Amino acid sequence: MAGKSFKLDIGTVYKKTDDGVYFFRYQVKGLRKAVSLKTKDMREAMAKARELVPMVKATTAELISAHVKRARGLSATRKTLALADAWEAYSKHPDRATPSTVHERESYRTTFQKLVAFLGDSSLGVGDVTPELAEAFAQHMRRQSIAVDTHNRNIKRLRTVFRVLKDHREGENPFLSRSLFRQAREEQQHEVRRLSFSHGQEEALLAVLADEEHKLARKPEMRVVYHLGMFTGQRFKDCVLLKWDRVDLNRRKIWVRQFKTGKEVTIPIAPRLLEVLLEAQAWRRDAHVCPDTAARYCVAGADGKNTGNHLANKDALRVIKWIGLEPSVKIPGRKRCVTVYGFHSLRHSFASHCAEAGVPKAVVLSILGTGSEIVDKYYTHIGDEAQEKAIMAINGGGNGSVPLQERVDRALALIDSCPEKTVFVQELERILR
Repeated sequence: MAGKSFKLDIGTVYKKTDDGVYFFRYQVKGLRKAVSLKTKDMREAMAKARELVPMVKATTAELISAHVKRARGLSATRKTLALADAWEAYSKHPDRATPSTVHERESYRTTFQKLVAFLGDSSLGVGDVTPELAEAFAQHMRRQSIAVDTHNRNIKRLRTVFRVLKDHREGENPFLSRSLFRQAREEQQHEVRRLSFSHGQEEALLAVLADEEHKLARKPEMRVVYHLGMFTGQRFKDCVLLKWDRVDLNRRKIWVRQFKTGKEVTIPIAPRLLEVLLEAQAWRRDAHVCPDTAARYCVAGADGKNTGNHLANKDALRVIKWIGLEPSVKIPGRKRCVTVYGFHSLRHSFASHCAEAGVPKAVVLSILGTGSEIVDKYYTHIGDEAQEKAIMAINGGGNGSVPLQERVDRALALIDSCPEKTVFVQELERILR
């Protein structure tokens, strides 16, 4: 029966394969849906499909309730796990995700709680969450004014949770469909993006960090942190928590095991960085190069979630505001502002300056960390000079600014004005014509 379908008042009953089960396909608000009828018998499938037709005509809230009831009726008997108990079961499962930060672990729990709140009934079972409900939740998130990346991270987290809890449900993971994800092009109208600092802006940052006019607690340490970011290209956390045992002032080398990736990189110490590191030895009292800033960064709340990182980052952003730059801007469709300038901009600047100086890409990767997307961004840039040459080429121009045909016409006019034409001039005229 593969390929043969049966039309109903709303929707179609069909088979994907000859020996497969029947499916019911329909549309809700212009979106095509399909649900398995869990039977290979045509008459039984038609009867089940007719039962679903009133659900398709229902409102969104009614549709969700109907799908839940339908999922209960079609699912095989398995050990039921209520959504109210699902997170505890997931958090103890050996196959659960193990993010490196408390913040990301909490994000998994928060995302799951948002799903439960959307469904409105924590007594529902894990097996009651259907692909249709997952689609409804994705549509709900699309209306929440969050970034595309944030939306997609939420879907990936839920996909992981339901994969781990697969023993408590029938059928495929409800969050597997690619239609649940948003596309990057949905935000392509927003031209706001992370910017790198120019050489002049970097010098301005170092100037305000060295003056006595601008006040900031732990300012000498923040000056060292900015030098580290500027002359090593490392992330804020790696710079703030750098320890003296990873710094060799005699050999002028720094070793960094990056917190985000776990990769270890070795970086020569630039002369200007060496100068401030030598000054920092005056306050050396524990393992960290910047002990007070490191202590502030590592402050955690009662739940173990890091809160000090935001405090330390605010100090860093204050320096950027000192030179007249606004770190974040508001854009339509987003609740949160988008960061334009931040400490991470120094990492972009590092890659940009290296590209401008002709430093090989492999060398920059060895410093920033293999696989850095920032490096790809700046090393795929063609450059103004090459672009100007391309425009001149299609304009018929060569190295000069005068179009090629105009210069040929001038040469022919000059040949025509010659009183005597030698063999060489005659041949040149033939070539030009």
